[in-house]
Amino acid sequence: MVLSMTRWSGKVAVVTGASAGCGSAIAEHLVKYGLRVAGLARRVERVEELAEKLKTQKGKLVAVKCDMTNEENILEAFKFIREELGTVHILINNAGLGLDSTLFDGETETWKTMLDTNVLGLCIATREVVREMIAENINGHIIHINSIVGHKVVNFPKSSVYTATKFAVTGLAEALRFEINELNLKMKITSVSPGAVATEFFSVKTGGAMPSNSELNFFPILKAEDVANAVIYALSTPPHVQVSEITIQAVGEKV
Repeated sequence: MVLSMTRWSGKVAVVTGASAGCGSAIAEHLVKYGLRVAGLARRVERVEELAEKLKTQKGKLVAVKCDMTNEENILEAFKFIREELGTVHILINNAGLGLDSTLFDGETETWKTMLDTNVLGLCIATREVVREMIAENINGHIIHINSIVGHKVVNFPKSSVYTATKFAVTGLAEALRFEINELNLKMKITSVSPGAVATEFFSVKTGGAMPSNSELNFFPILKAEDVANAVIYALSTPPHVQVSEITIQAVGEKV
């Protein structure tokens, strides 16, 4: 099997949650492979800083301000992308967050924020891109950044609803694959499920400071670029090959 990103050069990709962590790393990798990337984020200034850093690369990064919990924001973002960059060939549904919450005393708004971001935002973005791919007869690729907790429940404190949202992502990826097959389409869907990754996820989850390097090194943990490399692998497979699921964990991770 020959792996190549050549067919995607010059094409348009969308990465949600592109301001930090895995989203930022994925956007950077795609630009280096010559894609025109729309990086969606609330903290759009961070994407703009990355775009400046990547100005000498083969592709281009365009920062697009978007709150993935707001459907109107998402629709406006995709309208802008169509008008300014063209038809989307790749969608990376990376935006997601976990917030500390238990089922016996969690706040409804906390649960809603996770569901709106991790599930509904992903669904809306997917719908908009699939409609566009069908209308333009494009054999594109959609990738959901999932999690190992989307496949098994682990004893990770205050993560019950977050785990449920990731189980939903697993189901949505498989359901979309069936829907694509039902219509005899050639587009692909891949779920990428990392274990622990050294990003801002943990500080957002707890509402505290980022873990120190010593804390991050206490147990095996992935880097954001490891997840980006998994995405590139899925994208680089030949048109007749679909990688439906990639599970990626650091060597020695005991989850």
